[in-house]
Amino acid sequence: MDRQDQRRHLCHTSENPVPNPWGRCRPNRQRSGNGKNVFRSRAEEKQISAQSKRQDQAEEICPEVFSEEGWKPEEDVSNNVELIPLDPDQPDMKTRIGSRLSPEETVELTTFLQNNKDMFAWSPSDMPGVDPNIICHRLHVSPACKPVAQKRRNFVPERVAIIEAEIDKLLAAGFIEEVSYSEWLANVVLVAKQEKGKWRVCVDYTDLNKACPKDNFPLPRIDQLVDSTSGNQLLSFMDAYSGYNQILMHEDDKAKTSFIIERGTYCYKVMPFGLKNAGATYQRLVNKIFKEQIGKTMEVYVDDMLVKDPKRADHIKNLAEAFSLLRQYRMKLNPSKCTFGVSSGRFLGYLVTQRGIEAHPRQIKAILEMKSPSTVKEIQSLTGRAAALNRFLSRSTNKCRPFFKALRKGQRDKWDEECEVAFQNLKTYFTSPPLLSKPIPGEDLFVYLAVSNSAVSSALI
Repeated sequence: MDRQDQRRHLCHTSENPVPNPWGRCRPNRQRSGNGKNVFRSRAEEKQISAQSKRQDQAEEICPEVFSEEGWKPEEDVSNNVELIPLDPDQPDMKTRIGSRLSPEETVELTTFLQNNKDMFAWSPSDMPGVDPNIICHRLHVSPACKPVAQKRRNFVPERVAIIEAEIDKLLAAGFIEEVSYSEWLANVVLVAKQEKGKWRVCVDYTDLNKACPKDNFPLPRIDQLVDSTSGNQLLSFMDAYSGYNQILMHEDDKAKTSFIIERGTYCYKVMPFGLKNAGATYQRLVNKIFKEQIGKTMEVYVDDMLVKDPKRADHIKNLAEAFSLLRQYRMKLNPSKCTFGVSSGRFLGYLVTQRGIEAHPRQIKAILEMKSPSTVKEIQSLTGRAAALNRFLSRSTNKCRPFFKALRKGQRDKWDEECEVAFQNLKTYFTSPPLLSKPIPGEDLFVYLAVSNSAVSSALI
């Protein structure tokens, strides 16, 4: 087979990000504890900046990445789905399935989901919670740390109304309870949501988290999870209903989660968001639930669950197996965030399809629509956005080197002509990013070496 006719590959290296003529690799990278996809500008910027300063760092090899002619990002998954009622008697109870299924597949999948409608939760009252004998969240606060009781923060009346409305919801759901004489006290904070005018009520557990040792339970490697999802004919994306809140707090640690508002003090009965090791506890649970399925018919990263099938005919069987395990452990799904029977979708910040892995159009758009930076903060934002797409960026260190030079001590705010040219070249490159695909089993692999003025690279292809 001619070299140019071969498919692009996802190569796996032991350390530095080294692309290849057909695709791109990146180093092992983890998500934040809450499982959400963010640009992580500071962390990623520091990582790449450190790499760019080392003369022996790995850079990509010289051959440029081939891009498919006329390639465009996969259509938004929302355009490829349709809503179906899970209960004919209650038409408002709906979830999403792929709109490109055959009529027979649509009927089979719809019937399966309707027969398992008890697996979905429509309100917190529908969640029984995971049996605490199976797992519960413990804090393991260091005895050497003295309890910290934060002074109550004052909010304007409009914010107070938002906070109290959220507290009423948590009380009605049974997630919190009143507490007295708590040694640990935290304040609530309001964080703006993406929807304009809406707020998220969070608890500032900074002091409590400092007193808790880190749980070193390993999270899955995102690279490996994403690689394993590509090339499947059907995918189902599942999301647990208030996933963290389905795990109970240990009885001895409830009072330590106490927080204060104007009308009183409360503590969590369930595992809240914001605790230091909440992600590790959740990952430990899903690893236990799906230990036989992970890597075969499922991939799970904290609260992101995916059922995959290279053959369409096996999808219902594998879904039934996953539902059976969820029912056994009393886990409930969020119907509004689940999508069943599609050929592509977003997973851990990437667009996975049967053809391979594509860059997320939203992340590309963020760079293409960005104006030329004029401050240190804006340059840091640019490097963070580039880092989020590092796997698809050829010659990443050379392309981003002018940005890091502008951030060095004594050269801040020096956005010069070199930076502007590099910025425009970066935009031009991302107008046609590469499509990545897995290596073919049994195919010969080659080691490529390359040297530039600022970097040394190697790749196993």
